[in-house]
Amino acid sequence: MAICPECEFEIDVDEDDVHKGDTLECDNCGTTLEIVRLNPIRLETVADDEDDEDTDDEDDEDLDDDEDEDEEDEDE
Repeated sequence: MAICPECEFEIDVDEDDVHKGDTLECDNCGTTLEIVRLNPIRLETVADDEDDEDTDDEDDEDLDDDEDEDEEDEDE
């Protein structure tokens, strides 16, 4: 038995069928969880990489805007 760190739902995990680093999904809240310890089983929320990618894209767009402004200054 393990506890979801997000919603505290009890998740039935067979210790013999999992390994440290395995991921699973909470049946209650749908959060992706990683097994970080086996005895007793401890779960941690997996970081959502998609948010990081979106932030990187926004940073790239900001750089593009700065370059456009520099070009306009040169034209004047």
